[in-house]
Amino acid sequence: MSSIEIGSWASARHRSSVLWVVAIAAIAILFDGYDLVVYGTILPVLMDDPGQIGALSASQAGALGSYALVGVMVGALTCGAIGDHFGRRKMMLINIVWFSVGMALASFATSITTFGLLRFFTGIGVGGLVATAGAMIAEFAPPGRRNLFNAIVYSGVPAGGVLASILAIILRDAIGWRGLFLIGALPLLILFPLAWFRLPESPVWLVARGRIDEAQAVSLKTGIPLPATVTRPIDAPAEKVGFRALASKQYVWGTALLGLMSFAGLLLTYGLNTWLPKIMENAGYNAKGSLSFLLVLNGGAIIGGLLASRIADITGPQRVVATTFGLAALALLLFTFDFPLPILLASVAIAGVGTIGTQVLIYGFVSNYYSTPARAAGVAWCAGFGRLGGIFGPLIGGSLISAGISSEAAFYVFAGIAVLGCIVTFFVPKQTPDLDTTPLDISALPAIKETSGEAGVTVVG
Repeated sequence: MSSIEIGSWASARHRSSVLWVVAIAAIAILFDGYDLVVYGTILPVLMDDPGQIGALSASQAGALGSYALVGVMVGALTCGAIGDHFGRRKMMLINIVWFSVGMALASFATSITTFGLLRFFTGIGVGGLVATAGAMIAEFAPPGRRNLFNAIVYSGVPAGGVLASILAIILRDAIGWRGLFLIGALPLLILFPLAWFRLPESPVWLVARGRIDEAQAVSLKTGIPLPATVTRPIDAPAEKVGFRALASKQYVWGTALLGLMSFAGLLLTYGLNTWLPKIMENAGYNAKGSLSFLLVLNGGAIIGGLLASRIADITGPQRVVATTFGLAALALLLFTFDFPLPILLASVAIAGVGTIGTQVLIYGFVSNYYSTPARAAGVAWCAGFGRLGGIFGPLIGGSLISAGISSEAAFYVFAGIAVLGCIVTFFVPKQTPDLDTTPLDISALPAIKETSGEAGVTVVG
């Protein structure tokens, strides 16, 4: 069967291999979202019952919410520093184990200090997953589907939020917060074995590293085509790899602005997911009613993020991201009006699209913005620097609540941040990525010439 008959797939085996990669990455990111939201669902329990991990004030709760995000920042930046050198598969496997062990250990914490340290430890694994997944999908997905597949994978964040909200509503009273955390350790049992057997190394990354024989072997086994062209000529000097590439003239300005976009997106995402149940509880909703707002917030992000990503594949992501930031600002302003519950829930769903959904789109934007030698570092930079925003989100919410400031004022602050994110998005300079993955006829593979080290490759036809 020809590639024309199949469309964007080189073969049925190519399609199957890529869908396995997307599924594994999406499940991994789902547990990132679960980790993000499950803390918000158990926060009222920890604050109301000092017998769990100790007496917890609002400001301490905000700080605890930020410890995991500091870990995510460390994990993302560390993975970015080494991921472009050591490969996508290896980093994915390591971080699945790291994250799962951290969630399991945190479930046994009996003090604020221990709980905070284990949240930081868990965050390191989460950061590594986030940084690696985007690079993988950008290199495996066929042209015309990269934003969509990135959105499917990173929609795991709000999908995990939905899962955490539903399980908290159903099971929190039965298994307690410790049981909810143990559920977060399941990737070690169900995902790691699957990833070990079904997750290949990226042929695009192998080619960029000059490991042509290995790239050919992966391509022959999985049906994933090798890139038909490489942007760097064979006699060019070695291209900068990792964070060194981000500091080059080509990327430095875009890197700074993409980092600010991610900062704003993650501040909104973590701020709302951490404090929305408590804010709504303070506004008079019962415990299960306040948790339902989290469910709507993350559900809206999944549906809206997927629709927006399809538009981004057609029109480009930049304008779409700016638009969703604007939707976030509008929805957050609507929170301050005394609307009936159905309109309020619709506003929460739109806010989910504009906050969590926007961050999903940003990861897709970033993954396709950089060349292969800088891709993991670029995603890691945005995930890592962006987590500074995630750190400030819970802290801002905790500080506002501790100061007795109204929920309306908190929503005004978050809406202002969304407006700033929209403005920054317009100034990101255009780039042309090197992701030519036009299917290469396997019979032509022996004609591939390899140069020594990392100087580059060329395809002889």
